[in-house]
Amino acid sequence: MDLTVVVPTLNGRDRLAACLDALAAHAPDAEVVVANGPSADGTTGMVRDRDDVDVLVEISDRTVNVARNAGIEVASGDAIALVDYDVRIGDSWRTAVAAGLETADVVTGPVSSIEPRSAGEESGSDGSDEPAESDGSDGPEGPEGLDGPERRTIAGREVTYFRGGNVAFRAEALRDLDGFDEYLRTGGARDAAHRLARLDRSVTWREDLAVTRELPSPTAADGGRTASEWGWKYRALAYRLLKNYGIRPTVVGRTGSHALKDAIGAAGDVAKGESTPSRWAATGRDVLVGVLGGGSDGLVARRRDRSPARNPNGISKRADRAVAKYDERE
Repeated sequence: MDLTVVVPTLNGRDRLAACLDALAAHAPDAEVVVANGPSADGTTGMVRDRDDVDVLVEISDRTVNVARNAGIEVASGDAIALVDYDVRIGDSWRTAVAAGLETADVVTGPVSSIEPRSAGEESGSDGSDEPAESDGSDGPEGPEGLDGPERRTIAGREVTYFRGGNVAFRAEALRDLDGFDEYLRTGGARDAAHRLARLDRSVTWREDLAVTRELPSPTAADGGRTASEWGWKYRALAYRLLKNYGIRPTVVGRTGSHALKDAIGAAGDVAKGESTPSRWAATGRDVLVGVLGGGSDGLVARRRDRSPARNPNGISKRADRAVAKYDERE
């Protein structure tokens, strides 16, 4: 099995360097592709100075799904893994990828947290204002538990979710998906899980496919949301459910139940003095706008791509992601 590891990154030079060190130590035979957003922290120079990165793709977009697709587009392996720039693989990770893909189309595993280093050391993303996605339930997008994958049955279809920052695919499975939906700023892995289920592609979990992430994580997208972030969360939720399943009572009910639960929680914060009524109202407004906008866009996307892939914004739909490419394979 020829493995390509794609590492999307944005303004995370020091953590990316640690990630690449771990890949070099524990998966030295893998092809490594770094998809770099418009970083302003010297990431490009650091990567080009290394001899263990095969391809560096520079992109102008700040969204993780564009970065993922840009990396997948140039990958040559018959297995393609996605690893967040701020995680480190362990010594069993490479073997676990091979073992998992022998029996399934997709394999994912746990992401555990480690304590931050001393105060003088780097502990953030050096100024990124675009959080990478955190893929959790189809309501609040919190992380999976460490004891196994999350599964949901939606419209009679069992969906097995995977960690977008620790997952490996058979290349043909990603080809059938046409990569990730670039409409989504967050929830791209959630959306891909729905589409994998539609394609009858299998997803398995392995405890030994483990990575670690130092806290505090610069990719935590869901704690302490602003009103606009809440709006995008619900825009993504409505979009992917309406795109993948159409208008169904279960879809409407799922979206509404999550919005109601969050509204009650936010009202509780107001009652405890931890928030203000005006902030609660602004959040509610953005959630409503997000649901309506995402739902409308999801139905348009459903009409635009009626194929099993359900991806009108995938890899094949554009050829201008990369503004520069440095390919050591040539």
